[in-house]
Amino acid sequence: MSSQRIMDIELLRAVAVMGVLFHHVQGMPFPGGWPRLEATTAFFQLGWGVDLFFAISGFVIGRTLIAQLRRCENRQQSWTCTRDFWIRRAFRLLPSAWLWLLLTLSAVVFFNHSGAFGSLQANLQATLAGFLQFANFRFADAIFNYEYGASFVYWTLSLEEQFYLLLPLLVMAARKRLVWILLVLVAVQFFTWRSFLLSAIRTDALALGVLLSIWSAQSSYWGFEPRFFRRSGLGILLILLLGGVMAWLWTDRFTWSFYRIGVVALLSAVLVWVASYDRDYLLPRSPLKTALTWVGSRSYGIYLIHVPVFFLLRELWFRFAPLGSPDVASDPWLALACALTLIGLLSELNYRMVEMPMRDRGTQLVERLRAARPVLPVSGAPSC
Repeated sequence: MSSQRIMDIELLRAVAVMGVLFHHVQGMPFPGGWPRLEATTAFFQLGWGVDLFFAISGFVIGRTLIAQLRRCENRQQSWTCTRDFWIRRAFRLLPSAWLWLLLTLSAVVFFNHSGAFGSLQANLQATLAGFLQFANFRFADAIFNYEYGASFVYWTLSLEEQFYLLLPLLVMAARKRLVWILLVLVAVQFFTWRSFLLSAIRTDALALGVLLSIWSAQSSYWGFEPRFFRRSGLGILLILLLGGVMAWLWTDRFTWSFYRIGVVALLSAVLVWVASYDRDYLLPRSPLKTALTWVGSRSYGIYLIHVPVFFLLRELWFRFAPLGSPDVASDPWLALACALTLIGLLSELNYRMVEMPMRDRGTQLVERLRAARPVLPVSGAPSC
């Protein structure tokens, strides 16, 4: 399996991050409120975007890392591959995450007259949880109990970082039993009622993505290729259909249903499966797809940035509302336009000035470490 990016996977990243953004707009209205939008939460919520992200991560990481680890001929090669993977992941994810944690905390201190960003104490604790990668545990403990802070989206990042830390170790320890272990992990979670804690450490979508990556290296994978999606419009119809089902399941009426997260994980994996063939089944090449894949390529920055931007706008509206009154209702469409413009600009700057340069530095560090202590090359393995 090639390590080259798959356009339909980038498309799904765009779908996921736009869903999360819309979900937070529903639950965190702009100044003046948005009653019509808030009313849709009873029938339609897109919080399932995080599970789609998980399924994508499992597949993308598994398709390169597992292949290389399985080709390692000795323990030294395995640990070298694992070390290189951890370094690349750290340089890819942590600089942007830490930057926006610090910027959010700075806004709490210096630009929070309205209280939009929350209290200093809660945000200090949230920043520490984000830095030390236990934000998901704090998030589970905070729900309905106490204020989390403005960086609450970091719970998913902490869960993924824990996954990136443990996956290579699981692959090396499990060996040929890996598939069965992952299947049991998915099955147990599917039939388990998810408390707040279990929801914050859910791994079924991640595991399904990894299983899909393992299957993609088998000949049977190509025998199940869904070629009928070559017909124009079927891919978009699939996204709308499965997305609609997941949006319905994500409403409050299913909050306590034990099967909700498991079904969402399975449906997310179906979308990743169709995308994984790299045949443009979900959406043919077009200007629209080019625009959406741009969103997908910047999705990490968008995910980090959108909530601070929402709070920033609430603070700005508080300070500069018409007639000098923070209680005067503002035009939600104007607020949304400002938010999307600012999110797009900042995510592009973050991508060019932080994400890509730090990713390159991680690659360079790996190359220096390998040159300083060379090991026998792993024949035919893609880079992890």
